[in-house]
Amino acid sequence: MAQCSDCERGWFVVEQPQHTVTLEAYWIDQTEVTNGMYAQCVAAGTCEPPQETKSEARSSYYDDKLYADFPVIYVDWNQANAYCSWVGRRLPSEAEWEKAARGTDGRIYPWGKKAVAGNLLNFADKNTNLPWSDQTIDDGYEDTAPVGSYPEGASVYGSLDMAGNVYEWVADWYQVYPGGDVNASSEFGQTYRVARGGSWNGNGSYHVRTSFRFSYTPVGTLSRIGFRCALSP
Repeated sequence: MAQCSDCERGWFVVEQPQHTVTLEAYWIDQTEVTNGMYAQCVAAGTCEPPQETKSEARSSYYDDKLYADFPVIYVDWNQANAYCSWVGRRLPSEAEWEKAARGTDGRIYPWGKKAVAGNLLNFADKNTNLPWSDQTIDDGYEDTAPVGSYPEGASVYGSLDMAGNVYEWVADWYQVYPGGDVNASSEFGQTYRVARGGSWNGNGSYHVRTSFRFSYTPVGTLSRIGFRCALSP
Protein backbone atom coordinates (compact mmCIF):
# COMPACT_ATOMS: atom_id res chain seq x y z
CA MET A 1 0.00 0.00 0.00
CA ALA A 2 1.13 3.56 -0.64
CA GLN A 3 2.25 6.50 1.37
CA CYS A 4 2.41 10.10 0.17
CA SER A 5 5.72 11.92 -0.32
CA ASP A 6 4.95 14.91 1.90
CA CYS A 7 2.46 13.67 4.45
CA GLU A 8 0.78 15.95 6.97
CA ARG A 9 -1.85 15.43 9.61
CA GLY A 10 -5.35 15.15 8.20
CA TRP A 11 -6.09 13.34 4.94
CA PHE A 12 -2.54 12.18 4.31
CA VAL A 13 -1.70 10.58 7.65
CA VAL A 14 -4.04 7.65 7.01
CA GLU A 15 -1.97 6.65 3.97
CA GLN A 16 0.94 5.72 6.23
CA PRO A 17 2.99 3.68 6.67
CA GLN A 18 3.90 2.18 3.32
CA HIS A 19 3.68 -1.60 3.69
CA THR A 20 3.53 -4.78 1.67
CA VAL A 21 0.28 -6.67 1.17
CA THR A 22 0.18 -10.13 -0.42
CA LEU A 23 -2.95 -10.81 -2.46
CA GLU A 24 -4.49 -13.91 -3.93
CA ALA A 25 -5.40 -13.81 -7.62
CA TYR A 26 -8.58 -11.84 -8.36
CA TRP A 27 -10.51 -10.12 -11.09
CA ILE A 28 -11.82 -6.56 -10.90
CA ASP A 29 -14.36 -4.87 -13.14
CA GLN A 30 -12.83 -2.74 -15.86
CA THR A 31 -15.35 0.04 -15.25
CA GLU A 32 -17.62 1.36 -12.57
CA VAL A 33 -21.13 -0.10 -12.35
CA THR A 34 -23.48 1.92 -14.52
CA ASN A 35 -27.06 3.09 -14.10
CA GLY A 36 -28.15 0.54 -16.69
CA MET A 37 -26.36 -2.33 -14.97
CA TYR A 38 -27.70 -1.42 -11.55
CA ALA A 39 -31.25 -0.99 -12.88
CA GLN A 40 -31.28 -4.67 -13.86
CA CYS A 41 -30.74 -5.62 -10.22
CA VAL A 42 -33.52 -3.26 -9.16
CA ALA A 43 -35.85 -4.77 -11.79
CA ALA A 44 -35.02 -8.24 -10.46
CA GLY A 45 -36.22 -7.15 -7.02
CA THR A 46 -32.84 -7.66 -5.34
CA CYS A 47 -31.47 -4.10 -5.21
CA GLU A 48 -33.02 -0.97 -3.81
CA PRO A 49 -33.13 2.02 -6.20
CA PRO A 50 -30.60 4.81 -5.65
CA GLN A 51 -31.72 7.22 -2.96
CA GLU A 52 -31.76 10.03 -5.54
CA THR A 53 -32.48 9.79 -9.27
CA LYS A 54 -30.73 13.06 -10.12
CA SER A 55 -27.09 14.08 -10.38
CA GLU A 56 -25.58 17.41 -9.43
CA ALA A 57 -26.09 18.91 -12.89
CA ARG A 58 -29.02 16.81 -14.14
CA SER A 59 -32.54 16.73 -12.68
CA SER A 60 -33.07 13.31 -14.28
CA TYR A 61 -30.16 10.87 -14.26
CA TYR A 62 -30.65 7.31 -13.00
CA ASP A 63 -34.07 7.00 -14.62
CA ASP A 64 -33.03 8.61 -17.92
CA LYS A 65 -31.85 6.22 -20.64
CA LEU A 66 -29.48 8.91 -21.91
CA TYR A 67 -27.33 8.17 -18.85
CA ALA A 68 -27.51 4.38 -18.86
CA ASP A 69 -23.73 4.17 -19.40
CA PHE A 70 -22.90 6.64 -16.63
CA PRO A 71 -21.86 5.44 -13.15
CA VAL A 72 -24.65 4.79 -10.71
CA ILE A 73 -24.53 7.20 -7.76
CA TYR A 74 -26.48 7.82 -4.55
CA VAL A 75 -26.07 4.16 -3.53
CA ASP A 76 -24.80 3.39 -0.05
CA TRP A 77 -22.27 0.69 0.84
CA ASN A 78 -24.97 -1.87 1.55
CA GLN A 79 -26.62 -1.30 -1.82
CA ALA A 80 -23.27 -1.65 -3.58
CA ASN A 81 -22.53 -4.83 -1.67
CA ALA A 82 -25.96 -6.26 -2.54
CA TYR A 83 -25.46 -5.58 -6.25
CA CYS A 84 -22.06 -7.27 -6.33
CA SER A 85 -23.53 -10.31 -4.56
CA TRP A 86 -26.38 -10.41 -7.09
CA VAL A 87 -23.97 -10.63 -10.03
CA GLY A 88 -21.92 -13.32 -8.27
CA ARG A 89 -19.09 -11.03 -7.29
CA ARG A 90 -18.12 -8.88 -4.30
CA LEU A 91 -16.75 -5.47 -3.47
CA PRO A 92 -12.96 -5.41 -3.84
CA SER A 93 -10.83 -5.12 -0.76
CA GLU A 94 -9.02 -1.83 -0.36
CA ALA A 95 -5.71 -3.53 -1.17
CA GLU A 96 -7.15 -5.12 -4.31
CA TRP A 97 -8.54 -1.81 -5.46
CA GLU A 98 -5.21 -0.05 -4.88
CA LYS A 99 -3.18 -2.64 -6.74
CA ALA A 100 -5.52 -2.45 -9.73
CA ALA A 101 -5.08 1.32 -9.76
CA ARG A 102 -1.44 1.64 -8.76
CA GLY A 103 0.21 -1.47 -10.16
CA THR A 104 3.40 -2.71 -8.53
CA ASP A 105 5.57 0.24 -9.51
CA GLY A 106 4.18 2.85 -7.10
CA ARG A 107 2.22 4.96 -9.57
CA ILE A 108 1.01 8.32 -8.33
CA TYR A 109 -1.96 8.12 -10.69
CA PRO A 110 -3.25 5.06 -12.56
CA TRP A 111 -1.54 6.22 -15.75
CA GLY A 112 1.76 7.04 -14.03
CA LYS A 113 3.36 10.30 -12.94
CA LYS A 114 2.00 12.62 -15.65
CA ALA A 115 -0.06 15.48 -14.22
CA VAL A 116 -3.85 15.36 -14.39
CA ALA A 117 -5.32 16.43 -17.73
CA GLY A 118 -8.69 16.45 -19.45
CA ASN A 119 -7.88 13.41 -21.58
CA LEU A 120 -6.96 11.28 -18.56
CA LEU A 121 -9.84 11.60 -16.10
CA ASN A 122 -13.06 13.31 -15.10
CA PHE A 123 -11.95 15.93 -12.61
CA ALA A 124 -13.02 19.22 -11.02
CA ASP A 125 -12.33 21.17 -14.21
CA LYS A 126 -13.59 24.34 -15.86
CA ASN A 127 -17.00 22.75 -16.45
CA THR A 128 -17.79 22.13 -12.78
CA ASN A 129 -17.98 25.77 -11.67
CA LEU A 130 -16.74 24.98 -8.17
CA PRO A 131 -14.57 27.32 -6.06
CA TRP A 132 -11.64 24.90 -6.48
CA SER A 133 -12.22 24.02 -10.15
CA ASP A 134 -9.04 23.89 -12.23
CA GLN A 135 -9.74 26.30 -15.06
CA THR A 136 -6.82 24.93 -17.08
CA ILE A 137 -8.46 21.51 -17.48
CA ASP A 138 -11.40 20.60 -19.73
CA ASP A 139 -12.58 16.99 -19.43
CA GLY A 140 -15.88 17.70 -21.17
CA TYR A 141 -18.34 17.08 -18.31
CA GLU A 142 -19.97 19.12 -15.58
CA ASP A 143 -20.33 16.14 -13.28
CA THR A 144 -20.16 12.39 -14.06
CA ALA A 145 -18.99 11.04 -17.43
CA PRO A 146 -19.85 7.78 -19.23
CA VAL A 147 -17.71 4.97 -17.83
CA GLY A 148 -14.57 4.30 -19.85
CA SER A 149 -14.47 7.78 -21.40
CA TYR A 150 -10.74 8.23 -20.68
CA PRO A 151 -8.83 5.21 -22.03
CA GLU A 152 -5.56 7.17 -21.90
CA GLY A 153 -5.96 7.26 -18.12
CA ALA A 154 -6.17 3.48 -17.75
CA SER A 155 -4.09 1.68 -15.14
CA VAL A 156 -1.33 -0.76 -16.06
CA TYR A 157 -3.93 -3.53 -15.81
CA GLY A 158 -6.39 -1.76 -18.10
CA SER A 159 -8.78 -0.65 -15.35
CA LEU A 160 -10.62 2.54 -16.29
CA ASP A 161 -11.80 5.54 -14.26
CA MET A 162 -9.78 4.59 -11.20
CA ALA A 163 -9.00 8.28 -10.86
CA GLY A 164 -11.93 10.67 -10.99
CA ASN A 165 -15.52 10.25 -12.17
CA VAL A 166 -16.80 8.82 -8.86
CA TYR A 167 -15.28 7.54 -5.65
CA GLU A 168 -15.76 3.80 -5.31
CA TRP A 169 -16.89 1.84 -2.28
CA VAL A 170 -14.55 -0.97 -1.24
CA ALA A 171 -15.14 -3.74 1.28
CA ASP A 172 -13.01 -2.43 4.15
CA TRP A 173 -13.75 -0.41 7.24
CA TYR A 174 -11.78 2.83 7.42
CA GLN A 175 -8.88 2.16 9.79
CA VAL A 176 -5.21 3.00 10.25
CA TYR A 177 -2.74 0.75 8.51
CA PRO A 178 -0.60 -1.60 10.64
CA GLY A 179 2.01 0.49 12.43
CA GLY A 180 0.22 3.72 11.58
CA ASP A 181 -0.61 6.64 13.84
CA VAL A 182 -3.34 5.26 16.10
CA ASN A 183 -3.96 8.77 17.45
CA ALA A 184 -4.51 10.28 14.01
CA SER A 185 -8.28 10.37 14.29
CA SER A 186 -11.12 9.30 16.54
CA GLU A 187 -12.99 8.15 13.43
CA PHE A 188 -11.12 4.87 13.04
CA GLY A 189 -12.89 1.61 13.82
CA GLN A 190 -16.07 0.06 12.47
CA THR A 191 -17.80 3.35 11.83
CA TYR A 192 -16.91 4.41 8.30
CA ARG A 193 -16.30 2.48 5.09
CA VAL A 194 -13.56 3.29 2.61
CA ALA A 195 -14.10 4.81 -0.83
CA ARG A 196 -11.22 5.16 -3.27
CA GLY A 197 -10.34 6.88 -6.52
CA GLY A 198 -11.39 10.51 -6.29
CA SER A 199 -14.32 12.01 -8.14
CA TRP A 200 -15.54 14.57 -10.65
CA ASN A 201 -15.57 17.28 -7.97
CA GLY A 202 -12.37 16.46 -6.07
CA ASN A 203 -10.65 19.44 -4.49
CA GLY A 204 -7.09 19.22 -5.83
CA SER A 205 -5.13 16.62 -7.73
CA TYR A 206 -4.13 14.87 -4.48
CA HIS A 207 -7.69 13.54 -4.22
CA VAL A 208 -7.21 11.42 -7.34
CA ARG A 209 -3.86 9.90 -6.35
CA THR A 210 -3.92 6.11 -6.17
CA SER A 211 -3.15 6.20 -2.43
CA PHE A 212 -5.90 8.64 -1.42
CA ARG A 213 -8.43 7.29 1.08
CA PHE A 214 -11.90 8.71 1.63
CA SER A 215 -14.23 7.70 4.46
CA TYR A 216 -18.00 7.83 4.60
CA THR A 217 -20.81 6.31 6.62
CA PRO A 218 -21.93 3.02 5.02
CA VAL A 219 -25.58 4.10 5.15
CA GLY A 220 -24.89 7.42 3.45
CA THR A 221 -25.04 8.32 -0.23
CA LEU A 222 -23.41 11.04 -2.30
CA SER A 223 -23.48 12.21 -5.91
CA ARG A 224 -19.78 11.43 -6.09
CA ILE A 225 -19.68 7.84 -4.81
CA GLY A 226 -20.28 4.73 -6.92
CA PHE A 227 -18.56 1.34 -7.04
CA ARG A 228 -17.20 -1.56 -9.06
CA CYS A 229 -17.06 -5.26 -8.22
CA ALA A 230 -14.35 -7.90 -7.94
CA LEU A 231 -14.21 -11.68 -8.23
CA SER A 232 -12.01 -14.41 -6.81
CA PRO A 233 -11.25 -17.19 -9.32
